[in-house]
Amino acid sequence: MSDKPSILVTGGAGYLGSTLVPMLLAEGHKVTVIDSFMFQQSSLNHVCADPNLEIVRGDTRDTDIVAPLLAKNDIVIPLAALVGAPLCARDAIGAETINRDAVQMLVDKMSRDQWMLTPITNSGYGVGEKGKYCTEETPLRPISLYGRTKVEAEQAALSRENAISFRLATVFGMSPRMRLDLLVNDFVYRAVNDRTLVLFEAHFKRNYIHVRDVARVFLHGIANFETMKSEPYNVGLSDANLSKAELCAVIRQHLPNFVALEAPIGEDPDKRDYIVSNEKVEATGFKPAHSLDDGIRELIKGYVMLNDSRYSNV
Repeated sequence: MSDKPSILVTGGAGYLGSTLVPMLLAEGHKVTVIDSFMFQQSSLNHVCADPNLEIVRGDTRDTDIVAPLLAKNDIVIPLAALVGAPLCARDAIGAETINRDAVQMLVDKMSRDQWMLTPITNSGYGVGEKGKYCTEETPLRPISLYGRTKVEAEQAALSRENAISFRLATVFGMSPRMRLDLLVNDFVYRAVNDRTLVLFEAHFKRNYIHVRDVARVFLHGIANFETMKSEPYNVGLSDANLSKAELCAVIRQHLPNFVALEAPIGEDPDKRDYIVSNEKVEATGFKPAHSLDDGIRELIKGYVMLNDSRYSNV
């Protein structure tokens, strides 16, 4: 493995990929992105001038496209996925074939010398035990199809020696390929634009992490691969194991006019209710650089630009 290994990023134009790819290029890596561009995003415009970037339009399930790209790269970061329980419920076949089968195909075709660093979701923990932190040894009990396919993808990745899995907390923050449906991003958007929010299952707790810190943990994993390989790592903010109601209280410190009302309606399709320990990844020397407050300030600023009024007559 060279000092600056070449990297294949599937789904590299997505929410995480469009943040990670510029950071990999800035480190001097050659990066190949394969993406279907299913959301019509042009989120890598700002790095197209970099000669170390190659962009391929294609489906990560297509062996004929993926195999030659895989053969010329040292590291694989499979980001391509249908992310989130609602999207997976809407396209169950896509969820299984993209989230799990495409990763299995990569595993089957990779040489022993190639490295894989893969993200999954810590919603794999399902419903946790009250007051008890989920560690990497906690049994995975995913409830949604999304959670199950990502847990199965982790099993495929860790079946080979040269792999790291990052079990990501709920990600937040601005990105070139923005997502408004992620919990913090959604709540702040509603606080900015509606100033009110109806909360269901307000006491359910989960962990959070900034999208740039997720990108940073991949860089950290590459730099420390030999000592971190063959293991899963929780990645989240250790001071942000918060319920939905507690999250709203933090947002209210930035937007005092925000009102969150609790109502006995609806449910979380992932049934996420757990607290997470991030001690294992922190013991490797990784520390998040962006707090929840940093992210909220950034989102408020970003939402000056973003206003999804396509379905409004005013």
